[in-house]
Amino acid sequence: MTTIVSRVVDDPGSIDAATWDQLLALQPAPTPFMRHAFLTALHASGSADASTGWTPRFLLLEQDGRCMAAAPVYLKTHSWGEYVFDWAWADAYHRHGMHYYPKLVVAVPFTPVAGTRLMAMDAQARHLLVAALEDLAARSGASGVHVLFHDQADALALHTTGWLPREGTQFHWQAEASGRPRCFEDLLATLQRDKRKKVLQERRRVAESGIRFTVHHGSGITPSLWHHFFQCYRATYANHGAPPHLRREFFEQTAEAMGDLWLMFVAHRAGQPVAASLLAVDPGRRAAFGRYWGSLEPAPFLHFEACYYQPLQWCIENGYDRFEGGAQGEHKIARGLLPCATQSAHWLVHRGFRDAVGHYLHDETAAVAHHRAALQTHTPFRNGGAG
Repeated sequence: MTTIVSRVVDDPGSIDAATWDQLLALQPAPTPFMRHAFLTALHASGSADASTGWTPRFLLLEQDGRCMAAAPVYLKTHSWGEYVFDWAWADAYHRHGMHYYPKLVVAVPFTPVAGTRLMAMDAQARHLLVAALEDLAARSGASGVHVLFHDQADALALHTTGWLPREGTQFHWQAEASGRPRCFEDLLATLQRDKRKKVLQERRRVAESGIRFTVHHGSGITPSLWHHFFQCYRATYANHGAPPHLRREFFEQTAEAMGDLWLMFVAHRAGQPVAASLLAVDPGRRAAFGRYWGSLEPAPFLHFEACYYQPLQWCIENGYDRFEGGAQGEHKIARGLLPCATQSAHWLVHRGFRDAVGHYLHDETAAVAHHRAALQTHTPFRNGGAG
């Protein structure tokens, strides 16, 4: 049998796009964010490259020139843009006179959306990929490897080889949980009276401020709308004293290369655009993902309208099964998004720290699960569910 060899690639654009995407299509949970065009745009635009602390070390396993497994790997010098927080681990390393950075992460930069991370032709190739990640960490002088927002097939390969599992919580709307409404009014009818009243009040306040929305998909998002969106996106980061993670070129490149990926909601007042939210859509999986938003002027409840109510209304009207509202945010429960578990897995080179983190995660996992169960009791739906 021919030996499978590993190859490390420092420029995603040099990987054959068809090879990468064909392998992705075979996975149990492919998302558009793992597509070659998306990852390449992150790098080519300067949003995720060595200058921003995201040095590509994409890992490929090949046999007779055929790609058997692959993963988007980055050598990181910080923990920004990951949404799985390990600052306390870095601090512990520092207090013991050790270096936590660089580390390796297997992730889609700035994208906390769960899906396949370890692409493989079969379970054996996926296990070999896990072993290759451990070897890459040792050869790179990294403190360890962290696989973020992975799927169940990844979990099986990682956990059976001693990686440390970690859970988080996000908030997703699922059509099934709200009785598969046919319109937004149907969704409101499933909510408890106080929650329904609150949503109606918030939407009314936005309308009374003179704001109206238009919806634009794929090629219907014109260059002028992209310009407006980026101005809003940049302004929101500036309000928090930081530059945006993603550069204008990233949005331009993905808009050109990925066709119908993006869905934009634009808020207008007095005929002028004043805010925008941007979603990614996956028609094959009937899922939409809230990603970015921004506003050029304040308005009460505009964020909720642009980022939750308009997307939910669109998802319902277009027969989508799921809307993921992004990372964190218990306030989303009152708006029909329920708590869901997310997963990551971690392997640290230093055995002592690996054991210590394992003990910590054992307790953290129980606490996170308990908190998520408590959140489930605060369902906004009547009678504990749709009805």
